[in-house]
Amino acid sequence: MPYKAMDIARWFVAWAAADDESHLTNLKLQKLLYYAQGANYALRGEPLFDDEIQAWAHGPVVPEVYHCYKEFRGGAIEPTETYSWDEIPATDARTLILVWNTYGAKSAWKLRDMTHQESPWLDHYRDGVQNVVIPKESIAVFFKSNLSEA
Repeated sequence: MPYKAMDIARWFVAWAAADDESHLTNLKLQKLLYYAQGANYALRGEPLFDDEIQAWAHGPVVPEVYHCYKEFRGGAIEPTETYSWDEIPATDARTLILVWNTYGAKSAWKLRDMTHQESPWLDHYRDGVQNVVIPKESIAVFFKSNLSEA
């Protein structure tokens, strides 16, 4: 640890695909990555992945992951490869399962609206300005002080 955000994204894509009732869009995936990063800070005091999270109009986004899955637009992301559950050790997978169980049933737009009420995005989003990074420290401080939500 820490991982690449794509490793965590592929875990969420595989997890959603294993659940017949899940509909994981790129928008929802972006929010789950943000909440997973926050949960890891709250629970372990360190980042889950090294990649930057940026403040975009529809909330926090990991650009590399967004561009990887943008072809799916607003539709469900379909896995393109067989996923090996051994890629993420059980201790870290527990955090991802916690995030999924907490946020996975919420719609992408509900998650978007939630992030718009939280200081990491609120403090860094600038209308019309691109590539604004949400500092890891901002995510860490917010989630550590809101442990019950993480």
